[in-house]
Amino acid sequence: MKKHNVFKVVLITMLVFLLLSWIFPAAYYSGEFVDQGRVQMGLFDLFDYPLLAVSYFGYIVLYVILVGGFYGVLYKIPAYRLLLDKIVAKVAGKEKVALAVMVVVVSLLVSVCGLHIGVALFVPFLVALIYLMGYDKIVAAMVLVGSVSVGLAGSTYAYSNLSILLEGLSLKNDYQILVRFLILLVGVVLLLFNIYMYIKESLKVSKSEKKTVKKVEVTLATDKVEKKVTKTTVKKTASKGKSTGKKSNNKSKSRKNPNKAALREAEIIVVKENVDEDSSYVPEKVVSNQKTGPMTLVLVLLFVLVCLAFITWNENGFGIKLFDDITKAVKEFEIGKFPIFAKILGSRYDVKAFGLWSITDLFLPMGVVVLILSVIYKLSFDDVIDGFVKGAKKALYPAVIVVFVYSILVLVTYHPFQLVLYKAILGWVKGFNVFTTVLVSLLAGLFNSDIYYTFQSIVPYFASVVDLKDYSVVGIIFQSMYGVTTLVAPTSLVLMTVLSYLGVSYKEWLKNVWKFLLELFVVLLIIIVILYSL
Repeated sequence: MKKHNVFKVVLITMLVFLLLSWIFPAAYYSGEFVDQGRVQMGLFDLFDYPLLAVSYFGYIVLYVILVGGFYGVLYKIPAYRLLLDKIVAKVAGKEKVALAVMVVVVSLLVSVCGLHIGVALFVPFLVALIYLMGYDKIVAAMVLVGSVSVGLAGSTYAYSNLSILLEGLSLKNDYQILVRFLILLVGVVLLLFNIYMYIKESLKVSKSEKKTVKKVEVTLATDKVEKKVTKTTVKKTASKGKSTGKKSNNKSKSRKNPNKAALREAEIIVVKENVDEDSSYVPEKVVSNQKTGPMTLVLVLLFVLVCLAFITWNENGFGIKLFDDITKAVKEFEIGKFPIFAKILGSRYDVKAFGLWSITDLFLPMGVVVLILSVIYKLSFDDVIDGFVKGAKKALYPAVIVVFVYSILVLVTYHPFQLVLYKAILGWVKGFNVFTTVLVSLLAGLFNSDIYYTFQSIVPYFASVVDLKDYSVVGIIFQSMYGVTTLVAPTSLVLMTVLSYLGVSYKEWLKNVWKFLLELFVVLLIIIVILYSL
């Protein structure tokens, strides 16, 4: 199956990095460049590192599985499919506008809120809408992966993603903010242009294929009808004789046109045989009187909660202390000297104010939403468990991909050959150079699947060997090039997880995204060069 191609690519990448650990010496930076000699990776490490990945990053694996289970429960509620149908009906004829809204929203969630992983909560919902609007899995992948990559390249107030970069280069969170928003805007425009061009080309290919196979389809359909006529006549005769206890009147039956009935039945068969292979990503169409109001309200509130919880409100972002004060008041509220809310929320858990939430803080809201919807739509406990299990099973494969992508991160962390390469490249010229900085930025994004580790692997060392009064251009280079690498790097967590979920092969993805990649890279280089020359 195509989806296993992603797993193969991840494993091959891991083996390549294993070989690199034998070729290059290891080194790390801790106030100074420390040469460790060669720290080779062994074959047993291939089995040990996935376990280490789970121990360090298991919460992300669990998050992916919980998201799958969350939507498994929604699939059990007819109102969820009705809601999807209503949305699709409202955007009928304006599907491209709907795609643009998706791209803008996801890009902003990543750029402002830092939700490049948290956005997984909305992936099944967006995929279902894209399929119901008539688009394929490549469009879905371009919308999701492209939006996340653009959001990362044009990161603005997402302090959780940029903390290492900002601290290492002594930059404020709003440094070159207009340039960063410009990168975000240009990235969105280029992404939408390429999505629309893909849709246009797909329509041309589809029309061409239909013209080519039209005669063949007619012939096949005729053969099916002829066979079906004979079969149907026999079945109906036997059935009628049994039900009435009388012999059927063949003469009166022959007056009807059996070809017409058989054709209708054949057309139904064709429809069933041509069901989209990705229909499992869309809930079954149902006829129900359930109201979609409660479903809409609860999901909208969940979306608003996520936005509020991950926007950096405090001094690291917008300088707003309102949510800090509210959280403190709630935790300290007492009834008879008993901190009721602090105890309810958890005695061992430090409740975080909005702006400080992490992925694990989403687990509770997801559970509350499932509980509320189950009560409103009268789902039985068995239905909830059954839906959750089915949904979780669908998410297992992407979860496995997450484990192995993070296994590669464990590999390059335990065998840090990458810093030797950075040192060699930066040593090509004295002082700051745009192109060597771009190159080490791309390599850092390739070697490290996590944005925190990406910046940690290069920024402190870079700042120690390249002396600049203002590192804002460097900050733009590092964050924008990281966004570029997430589009195609086999270590990109978002890319490989989405491809595995949609069943898109890595080769197929590269074939359809390379133009956007090249356009984005060239535009970013132009922006960087202009910014440096000012």
